[in-house]
Amino acid sequence: MLTKKQKNLLLFINKKLRSSGVSPSYEEMKQSLNLKSKSGIHRLISALEERGFIKRLAHKARALEVVKLPETASANDIYNSFSPSVIKGGLNEEINNSDEMEVPVLGKIAAGTPVEAIQNEVSRIPLPNNLEKNGDYFGLKVQGDSMIEAGIHEGDTVIIKRTDTADNGKIVVALIDEHEAMLKRIRKKGKVVALESANRNYETKIFGPDRVKVQGVLVSLYRNF
Repeated sequence: MLTKKQKNLLLFINKKLRSSGVSPSYEEMKQSLNLKSKSGIHRLISALEERGFIKRLAHKARALEVVKLPETASANDIYNSFSPSVIKGGLNEEINNSDEMEVPVLGKIAAGTPVEAIQNEVSRIPLPNNLEKNGDYFGLKVQGDSMIEAGIHEGDTVIIKRTDTADNGKIVVALIDEHEAMLKRIRKKGKVVALESANRNYETKIFGPDRVKVQGVLVSLYRNF
């Protein structure tokens, strides 16, 4: 059983490692927990190490590896770089406002096994009110369950903002080898691109940088109930 500070520090270390591949500094850890001295961080790290949650990497200063997360950690704790803005039931409602901006839906996107690349427009949906109107957006129907722990379910319609770049940790539409599209969390380190699922039953896929092209970043989704 972890204390609140131990759990918060563990989740902060995990988030930093997932976003950048580098352990946070003691100063960053101290600030994240609002502690006055680094000695408290040393004690918390030792406690986490003794309980088997983290491991210090030999021959690397300050390098840590998260071995496991507490069972009480929620999906939002672990995959907290995206919290979907869910528009409930919106696609079943008639759109009467002629000024409503619409987004083209370009077919299906795999959140599991890759499917063929994005095809032509198959329908249109209203742009969620919380999004900027000057962006370039498109929609895709989710197929598969590999992003379910990020709150993305099969049958959802994700709203994607078109861009060819994305920060580490963002959920993106990635085009593989010019013909397969996937909805995954992207991580870049050196010349390697990792596409991660948000489902422990799926393995991370590793590619060379020339094989992956970012098509857009996930910004919202529709879900029918």
